[in-house]
Amino acid sequence: MRVFISADIEGCCGVTHWDEANKAHGDYPRFQAQMQREVSAACEAAVAAGATTIRVRDAHASARNLDPWALPEPAHLVREWSSHPQMMVQDLDATFDALVLIGYHSPAGSGGNPLSHTLTGRYFDIRVNGQRMAELHLYARMAAVLGVPTVAVTGDEVLCALAAEEDSRTRTVASGAGRGRSMLARHPAAVVRDIRATVEQGLRQPFAPEAPVGPFHLSVTFRDHREAYRAGFYPGATLSGDRVVEIVVDEWIDILRALLFWT
Repeated sequence: MRVFISADIEGCCGVTHWDEANKAHGDYPRFQAQMQREVSAACEAAVAAGATTIRVRDAHASARNLDPWALPEPAHLVREWSSHPQMMVQDLDATFDALVLIGYHSPAGSGGNPLSHTLTGRYFDIRVNGQRMAELHLYARMAAVLGVPTVAVTGDEVLCALAAEEDSRTRTVASGAGRGRSMLARHPAAVVRDIRATVEQGLRQPFAPEAPVGPFHLSVTFRDHREAYRAGFYPGATLSGDRVVEIVVDEWIDILRALLFWT
């Protein structure tokens, strides 16, 4: 079995402020350690379920957060950004049997997490065919195109609800619930235990995902009108408002490709 794990930090247990997700800040090490524990638990679950290959994508900020020495064999770690359009699931392909998303978070504009965003802070809102997009949607659907099911997702309660709406067969672990600027967090040890159990259960019951079918109408509202103006020159894109850029594409990868060049 080949398992791909993509890891972010804003949905990891206890993370409430941007300082805690910033390598340059003194609050970061404690929460990086929790990210490490949650990812390691997912890797251990994969090994228990029979995985012979585990590929971990460090997908937060610099993509240099996880310690490879702290991951169990046979995990391989993808660090830094290559500028591939799959970004947070770079190196995921059709040879993998399952995708696991750890530490993911609510989308831009959502109250589900004090740090809710999608990709970067430059986007106020990202929608495809009218539906607000979280990073969960962008990458679970890319995986589905490749025939890879997203068997487990962890993060804030709203993110977990979105994952269940996306596919009821996806198992989830909630790390906490956003309350304005605050986060009601579970005990970190309990979250780690639940991740280990839930990921193993998910990997033991894989399923055939339903791939999204185009055409796809991508609408992006930027926070800064100057960024929208620049993005409007992307081939096929239209500047439809001071801060809104739209494009219609047939393939899901073309959504990720446009977002790569606009990010």
